[in-house]
Amino acid sequence: MTGWRTLFYKEILRFWKVGFQTVAAPVLTAILYLLIFGHVLEAHVKVYDTISYTAFLVPGLVMMSVLQNAFANSSSSLIQSKIMGNLVFLLLTPLSHWNWFFAYVASSVVRGMVVGFGVLVVTSFFAFPSLVAPHWILVFAILGAALMGTLGLIAGLWAEKFDQLAAFQNFVIMPMTFLSGVFYSISSLPPFWQKFSHFNPFFYMIDGFRFGFFGVSDASPWLSLGILGAALLLSSAVAVNLLRIGYKIRS
Repeated sequence: MTGWRTLFYKEILRFWKVGFQTVAAPVLTAILYLLIFGHVLEAHVKVYDTISYTAFLVPGLVMMSVLQNAFANSSSSLIQSKIMGNLVFLLLTPLSHWNWFFAYVASSVVRGMVVGFGVLVVTSFFAFPSLVAPHWILVFAILGAALMGTLGLIAGLWAEKFDQLAAFQNFVIMPMTFLSGVFYSISSLPPFWQKFSHFNPFFYMIDGFRFGFFGVSDASPWLSLGILGAALLLSSAVAVNLLRIGYKIRS
């Protein structure tokens, strides 16, 4: 289990060398969301009695950035390696499927956390949310990034070209992220859509993460943690098995 460190280091360098694109750009996007939605809806939307709408937005934007960038890291790395043909150099190494899994997922967690921290620092100049339970914030951020890194790994193994990966991201990841309560509380939705939102696993990641800031959530943080943990275990089992059999990477 020592060989994964080299691959992990390579993946860190891969996104850090283009940090303006992989880190600075997502931070700027989150700021634009905050400025537009916060400015337009601040006086019209009241989610919690003692919390402004702009402050409510901050945790959602932070977690959304963490999730999207963790997914993008592992998925883009694999698809680029497959298309450019340099994946063969990894296949020649004695790295096991576990080494691959830990390296890709761990680097995705690092990228997600770096981007999320950047978003939190910059948005804190506009509205700094309280930190009621920092341990919940850390747990949901790390587990959420790990889950998205794992899903990105699965998507990268499945996709054979950039169009397929873009379709997966645009038609699955993006809608589930935006409909998870980033910009609103599901308690403000009609009963049908409230129940529908509970089938979205992304909702539990956002809701549990926001609980760490405000101590208020639409679902129990323990329920959110259980669903997130189960989803992570299931997706990890699928990803490790695909790596073990060399799905779409050994032919």
